[in-house]
Amino acid sequence: MEKESQNLNHIHDFKNHGFDLESWLQTLVRTILGVSMSLFVRKPLATLVAESQETGEHTLHRHLGAFNLILLGIGAIIGAGLFVRTAAAAANHAGPSVTFSFIVAAIGCAFAGMCYAEFASMTPVAGSAYTYSYATMGEFFAWIIGWDLVLEYALGAATVAIAWSEYLNKLTEQFFGWSVPYEYCHSPFQSQTIGEVTTQGIINLPAIFILLVLTLVLVRGIQESAWVNGVIVFVKVIIVALVIAFGWSFINPENHTPMIPKPTEYDGHAFGGWKGILAGAGVVFFAFIGFDAVSTAAQETKNPAKNMPIGILGSLTICTVLYVLFSYVLTGISSYEEFRDPSRGGEASVTYAIATHMPGYDWLAKLVTVAILFGFSSVIMVMLLGQSRVFFSMSRDGLVPKVFSQIHPKYRTPWKSNWLFFVFVAVFAAFVPGDVVGDMTSIGTLFAFVLVSVGIIIMRKSDPNAERPFRTPLVPLVPILGALICGAMIFGLGNENWMRLVVWLAIGFVIYFGYSMRHSKVRLAAKGKAS
Repeated sequence: MEKESQNLNHIHDFKNHGFDLESWLQTLVRTILGVSMSLFVRKPLATLVAESQETGEHTLHRHLGAFNLILLGIGAIIGAGLFVRTAAAAANHAGPSVTFSFIVAAIGCAFAGMCYAEFASMTPVAGSAYTYSYATMGEFFAWIIGWDLVLEYALGAATVAIAWSEYLNKLTEQFFGWSVPYEYCHSPFQSQTIGEVTTQGIINLPAIFILLVLTLVLVRGIQESAWVNGVIVFVKVIIVALVIAFGWSFINPENHTPMIPKPTEYDGHAFGGWKGILAGAGVVFFAFIGFDAVSTAAQETKNPAKNMPIGILGSLTICTVLYVLFSYVLTGISSYEEFRDPSRGGEASVTYAIATHMPGYDWLAKLVTVAILFGFSSVIMVMLLGQSRVFFSMSRDGLVPKVFSQIHPKYRTPWKSNWLFFVFVAVFAAFVPGDVVGDMTSIGTLFAFVLVSVGIIIMRKSDPNAERPFRTPLVPLVPILGALICGAMIFGLGNENWMRLVVWLAIGFVIYFGYSMRHSKVRLAAKGKAS
């Protein structure tokens, strides 16, 4: 009893000296609850629709139709994924069953693509998954997605620029017998030993060059970018079709026997069986990331409610058919074991397969090299476009500085954002090896797809009466399947990529809590209403 009275006296002493423990605890609880709730403040759907209908000098021009969007999607989809990742997935994970890996990845993309199409028709605003997450799951998740998309677009563009540099050397060797000196087309972390001479990389100048050229095109205007992309897409599709058509008669049935190898391990990876197919799907998923880049151009699309679903699902369908046929032909022409050897088919695998196993078609091998350069160029351009449009939306919401949403007075493009991302991407392309950021592009995109799929279920509950020009069928079944399949592919990418994602998100959290929370327009508006 004596101790209890002493404790009460201590509390009274605190109050007498101006400290009220009960009030302090209540304030602490209110603060914690307030911060927790404000993390999930949502951007109203009506605001998004109003933004999509704005006109004036600070808005983007609407130039793109459904055909432009399909070409934009194909331009991003057909590239490094088809010409590089196919052989890598076959060699390390799936063998000839990489064809099934493409089908698994395509099914996951189809489910997620339908969710993207519904959101894009409802909220035709630049920003892709970032914008959709803001409307459904709140600001904190929107920031995670927006920051995560830097992995998909900016680092993806750097990775493809590095591959472009490598194939440029293949082209100059084939046609001119000359190549860029090793030290000026590789990063400082790479070296080459020939005999007793070791050459250390210094800087990847060709990668910087292609990024500069494509940034200039993007600054000039989306209409011009779409025209250039259309020409590139035409060349790529013709070359892919030629490889399928001419390569079909050179398929060796033994290379497809067995179609699904027995489960085992290769170089520390799961190989063969359905586990190998799933791991392969996570690798070749890189080949499908282009279709969601279509949604980043929603604010530059004529009649987006109608044309966005056509662009997203149309480009995905066309590329899936080409991918399945191409992977079947490639693994039929060459054994997947050849793709494990860098001196044989491990590098420039498509060119190797044609030159080695298709006698009389050397001309096609050279054309493929040219097509790959075109293909990589269009992929880089669409990725850079997508990145600038995501940060355009984030800047307008106050989550990143205003410079990312400043529009060029003549070309009406986010030109300062384009130049800032040129510098950012060029640093990675010039000084970091391509394999460092390889699978991070896939894991970042898959993570975005999972949240978009979940977002459709949430939006159907929170805004059931909103106008939906395109409706995802069989909700919640389709979104759930989309989230599960994409989640399974994330699992197949392994712990190392998860750790890289965690580190990247940690950096993003520092920026969000240090800058974005204090500048968020939605948060400031909510505080104004509350007060």
